[in-house]
Amino acid sequence: MWDDAKQLNAIAAGLALIAAGAFVVGGLMWLFRQPAFEFREVVVTTTPERVNAAQLEAVIRDELAGTFFTMNLDRARAALAKVPWVRRATLSRQWPQRLEVTIEEHEPFARWNGDALVNANGEIFSADYDGDLPQLEGADARATEITARFSEWAAALRPLSLALQEIHVSPRGGWRLRVIGPSGPLDVELGRDEPGERLTRFVGVYARTIQVLARAGTRVDRVDLRYRNGFAARVPGFHERAVKKAGTV
Repeated sequence: MWDDAKQLNAIAAGLALIAAGAFVVGGLMWLFRQPAFEFREVVVTTTPERVNAAQLEAVIRDELAGTFFTMNLDRARAALAKVPWVRRATLSRQWPQRLEVTIEEHEPFARWNGDALVNANGEIFSADYDGDLPQLEGADARATEITARFSEWAAALRPLSLALQEIHVSPRGGWRLRVIGPSGPLDVELGRDEPGERLTRFVGVYARTIQVLARAGTRVDRVDLRYRNGFAARVPGFHERAVKKAGTV
């Protein structure tokens, strides 16, 4: 091969081409980093309702580094997503020196495990919120399921004038609800198996059972639906009278 002039020339030409390509790439990278391509205008296209404008501005100023060509958009989106109430950030580069930022905010659906919030899609997030919200508790991995159940069951209970306020799912998978009705709070124990079907059966007999008792002045504060052919109800302050044995006075 070393005696073949054509092959040597081809190799030399290839190496020269590679060197020229590397030189061009290096030159372009140097050019793309020049101040002439830095963003001169960053515009937030949406008006934040819950996002703190000062926090958003600080992240834009400190974290969104690079020029029109070199900015890492994935990294920039991730930095913006850390701002409380930001669900998603979309960035769009507008030639030559403009960056547009669109913010989608979380909509609070319920409180999650006491110290966090969750939206209607079951996405957990942290933010300060003083308003009244339902309470949901369970494993983070079940947040989507629990929020979906809340919407479904709240709609099923609403015609009975029962407002669903809380859902608790135990580590073993047992479901418990708290609803508010005309007579006050009512705890509903659904258990682990077929909670939706159990609640549907309860809704079907509510008017003939709990509601009848309420109209008669007897308030029920807890029902246990973990029975195949019925349910148990607890009346506050009620104590079953002991049955006397035969022959006693």
